[in-house]
Amino acid sequence: MLVVLLATRAAALTLTVERHELRNGMRVLLHEDHSAPVVSSYVFYRVGSSYEDYGHTGLAHLFEHMMFNGSKKFGPGAFDDVIEGSGGSTNGYTTRDFTAYLNDFPSEALPVVLDLESDRMAHLLITPQNLAQERGIVMEERRLRIDNSVSGTMYEDLYLQSFVESSYRWHPVGFMADLQRITLASATRFFRTYYVPNNATLVLAGDFEAAKALTLVKQYFEGIPRGRPVVPPVVVEPLQAGERRVTVRKPAELPALLVGYQAVSVQHPDRPALDVAAKLLAGGRSAFLTERLVRDEEIATTVEADLTWSKFQDLFVIEAQARPGGTAAALLQSLTAALRALGERTVDERELARAKRQMRADYVRGLQRVSGKANQLGFFDVVFGDYRAMFALEAQWNAVTAADVQRVVRTYLVPARRTVAAVDPGMGGGG
Repeated sequence: MLVVLLATRAAALTLTVERHELRNGMRVLLHEDHSAPVVSSYVFYRVGSSYEDYGHTGLAHLFEHMMFNGSKKFGPGAFDDVIEGSGGSTNGYTTRDFTAYLNDFPSEALPVVLDLESDRMAHLLITPQNLAQERGIVMEERRLRIDNSVSGTMYEDLYLQSFVESSYRWHPVGFMADLQRITLASATRFFRTYYVPNNATLVLAGDFEAAKALTLVKQYFEGIPRGRPVVPPVVVEPLQAGERRVTVRKPAELPALLVGYQAVSVQHPDRPALDVAAKLLAGGRSAFLTERLVRDEEIATTVEADLTWSKFQDLFVIEAQARPGGTAAALLQSLTAALRALGERTVDERELARAKRQMRADYVRGLQRVSGKANQLGFFDVVFGDYRAMFALEAQWNAVTAADVQRVVRTYLVPARRTVAAVDPGMGGGG
C-alpha cells in the first residue's frame, strides 16, 4: 500500500491514494472522498489505436463499443440497464494510448458495478451478431465525426501527414476499409491479448472505505487468470526535415488552419515548458496569439493551442479560424510571424505568472469531482507510468523560466517541424 498526499499552496486540497496490485497483476488505485454519497470507477486497459497495425485499424475503438454488449452473467444490454437502474451512468473512450471505461453511481451500488466490470473482463460475449451491430455503429460514427466533418477530416489528415512511421498516425476510430475487414477471429484474438487483468488499472474514487472496497475488488477480480505479458508498441518517428502541407477539400463557412508541430512525449524534459507556452499563446483573451491575431491584426476569430499529452512523441497543435473575407494562407503568414516574434523577445514575467496561474486553476478544477480525480489517477498511471507524476505537475510548471519558453518556441514551433492542414470555402467540393 502506498499513500500520497497532495497539498497545493493556495488551497487545502489533499488527495490520498492507496495503490495495490492483485495476484493476477491488475493495479488498483483507491481514493476516498466522502463529500457526497457517490463513487466513480474507471478501468483503464493499456491498449489504444497505437497498438494496432496499418491495415488492421479500429479494433481498440470497436471494443469500446463491444464491451457494453453483454457478458456471461449479464445478458445483452444489461450493463447500461443495471447501472442506470442503480441511479448511475456509464461511458467509455478510446485514445492512441489506452481505452477507459467509466461509471458514476451511488455508493451502495459498488458491489454491483464491480461484478459487472469483472464479468465483462473475464467473459465478454463476442458473437457474430454483436460484431456486426457494433461494426455498423462505429462505421456510422466515422462518417459523422470524420468523413462528413470538416474539423474531423482536418485532424485526421493532419496526423496522417505529420507521422510517417509512428502508429499515432491513424485516428482511433480506424479506417473504413479496415473496419469492414475485422473478423470474429481477429476481434476475439485482440480481446484475449489486451483485455487481461495484468494489462488493466482499476481506479475507485468516492464514498467508500478503502479496506472494504479492496476486499470487494479481490472478490470479483482476483480469480480472473493473468494473461500473457502485453508487448507495448514501438512508436518511433524520424525527425521531420521540412514543412508538410495538406489541403482539405470540403465545403466550409470560413477559412481555417490546423498546424501540428512535431513535439515531445509526456516524459520529455521540455514538456512542462511547452505546456506553459501553449497557455501563453492562447490561454485566454490576453494571450499572445489571441491579442495579436484576433484583436490587433483582426485576421482570426479564434485561436487555440495545446500540447497533446501522450506516451510517445505527439504534436503541439495550433488551431485558428480566419475572419470572413480572409484566407488560410494569410492566416498562416500571420501565425508564422507571431511565433517568430515570440521566439525573439523575452517573455514578460507577468505573462509567465498568469499562464502558470491558469494552468494551476485548470488542474485543480479538474479534481473537484470524484470522476475527475479517478480519470486523472488512471490517466497518469497509464500514460506517465506512475499516478504520482500528477503531483509533480505544478512544481514542473513553476520551474519554467522565460528563457525556457523562448527556447522551446524557437526549437519546436518552427516551419521545418510543422504540418499544415488548411481549408478555405473556395476549396470545397473536390476530391
